[in-house]
Amino acid sequence: VQLVESGGGLVQPGGSLRLSCAASGFQFRHWYMRWVRQAPGKGLEWVSMINPTGTTTTYADSVKGRFTISRDNAKNTVYLQMNSLKPEDTAVYICNANIRWADHWGQGTQVTVSS
Repeated sequence: VQLVESGGGLVQPGGSLRLSCAASGFQFRHWYMRWVRQAPGKGLEWVSMINPTGTTTTYADSVKGRFTISRDNAKNTVYLQMNSLKPEDTAVYICNANIRWADHWGQGTQVTVSS
């Protein structure tokens, strides 16, 4: 299983970024996918989840209405569109797949929201 995130960077408050997570080594279309984040000096925070078909999504209250998770099963990729970014969104964003009760993680992509 391999998960490779991309799309992070430095953005001003109010700006937008789109993160991608390219998956390989498993049947992507069969599994839920999640985004989590880790802010400096803090633990992991769950951000969002999407079901295998992309028809059901859930979000943490802290990002609801600003972030959108989606997936392209033909490309084995899950996305996180982040709008109206705030300084408190600064974190390493990590892609997660729980496959047969085993968690798999990407290396993460840094998102910094600062003026």
